[in-house]
Amino acid sequence: MPTAIFGSIEAGAIYALMALGVYLSFRILDFPDLTVDGSFVTGASVAAVMIVGGYNPFLATMTALLAGFAAGCLTGLLHTKGKINALLSGILMMIALYSINLRIMGKSNVPLLSEETAITKLTAFWQGLGIDQAIQSLFGALGMGFVPKTWGILILMLLLAFAVKVLIDLFLKTDIGLAIRATGDNETMIRSFSADTDLLKIAGLGISNALVAFSGALVAQYNGFSDVGMGIGMIIIGLASVIIGEAIFGAKTIVRATLAVIGGAILYRIIVTLALRVEFLETGDMKLITAVIVIGALILPKLIQQQKDKQRKRRRLAEAKKTNAYGKSGEHLAAIKSDS
Repeated sequence: MPTAIFGSIEAGAIYALMALGVYLSFRILDFPDLTVDGSFVTGASVAAVMIVGGYNPFLATMTALLAGFAAGCLTGLLHTKGKINALLSGILMMIALYSINLRIMGKSNVPLLSEETAITKLTAFWQGLGIDQAIQSLFGALGMGFVPKTWGILILMLLLAFAVKVLIDLFLKTDIGLAIRATGDNETMIRSFSADTDLLKIAGLGISNALVAFSGALVAQYNGFSDVGMGIGMIIIGLASVIIGEAIFGAKTIVRATLAVIGGAILYRIIVTLALRVEFLETGDMKLITAVIVIGALILPKLIQQQKDKQRKRRRLAEAKKTNAYGKSGEHLAAIKSDS
């Protein structure tokens, strides 16, 4: 169990980059972008093919990021210049990317187990620092049974996710970032200020899918393969991470919201890992588990809020009845009763 939980936290840190991309399109731009299912694989396939072709894995990962940016911009062009519905634009781009990804890879699966990837390079760099030995000695002295082979992937991926989070926070406070946020909140108003909302949407979707493809490239190198079907349902996983994070950690400010997304991505992986430990659930139930998690994250906060509203109303009624008992006006009591 501890090994599975540790692995889920590692994977959650990598998928957090994808969730941050989904947060940009879904929350900031208010754009239901289904391109994610395709651009995630685009990132994985570009990185895998370049690594197999002998390119530096870090160069391959950055190229994957650019490929994702291009895919997001194309979705934005379909919506803004082609005047195609937002949802349909994403679906069309997702379908197109399926064939494009097959073209890039030349087959449905590219293995990376025998290749030197960014993950293996980062792990080797970390192990060279000697920090693992120090941590394992500490764990051994404390008598803890579970000690992971290396902390490198977890710590480095968490650092990467937090670095991207800080960059997003800073970007959304720039003039362009504020304009993108305003476009998502009220496009008509921001257009009345002569802002080019089409360009802002295209840029926002490009950045969103760049992060998704970046995550896809790292996931492929982490798992040791790129597969044309690895992006199916990725948008739901991203949404689940965003919704779970916001429900638990809150989203009053941008800084808190992006932090919540990272936490949500890690929590989602832990929840799925624990769910798969249930005897009657199988690996094939992954999508069902994801759907149930999202439904729970959407419904539970509303039910909790309704209970809080009812309790508050009962307190106000009790206070009003007490006031009325001393001969004061009952108008306030009637107003509270009519307040739903």
